Amino acid sequence: MKKALITGANKDIGFETARALLQHGYYVYLGSRNLENGKAAVEKLKAVGLDQVEAIMLDVTDEQSVQNARETIGSKTDMLDVLVNNAGINGGFPQSSLEAGIEQYKKVFDTNLYGVIRVTQFFIDLLKKSTEPRIVNVSSSGSSLTLHSDPTWKYYSHKAALYQSSKAALNMYTIDLAYQLKDTSFKVNAVCNILLPSMVPS
Repeated sequence: MKKALITGANKDIGFETARALLQHGYYVYLGSRNLENGKAAVEKLKAVGLDQVEAIMLDVTDEQSVQNARETIGSKTDMLDVLVNNAGINGGFPQSSLEAGIEQYKKVFDTNLYGVIRVTQFFIDLLKKSTEPRIVNVSSSGSSLTLHSDPTWKYYSHKAALYQSSKAALNMYTIDLAYQLKDTSFKVNAVCNILLPSMVPS
């Protein structure tokens, strides 16, 4: 049975990703910053017959938490097939490039970029033991430099300096990571979260 770890998986995209992987026969480690929320999500999945899942406490902004999660999962399995770096925050609105403070930027980048790096680096050894390892980073078309430079794009006026800059940086990290692993069995991709309404200012 293939095994997957999903960060921020107790709700929204992460939860639905967990559901989909379970339906495809994966065993899922459901990462959640709040363990009780993670356990509640697991119970929802088990209630519909998806029982190859367990909650793992994992705060991507806390290196000790990531290390603890690695040790916990490592005590249960010696291999991980899929890592979905889903945990992310939008940073709240409005988001002005001139008015948002450095601390606001740090908070968003700590989750959306540095959190991905932390988790990837801590779990890369387990992933390397899979015959078909996959790393998926959840990003957004809302971070596209090309689209946001095009006045004809329908979301051109929806600027969110914190969120979009952090996801643009994540896209570059994903490209660099894929390049570093290009001569291995890894596949590394970014996927779009389809500009969920919660990500776009009204």
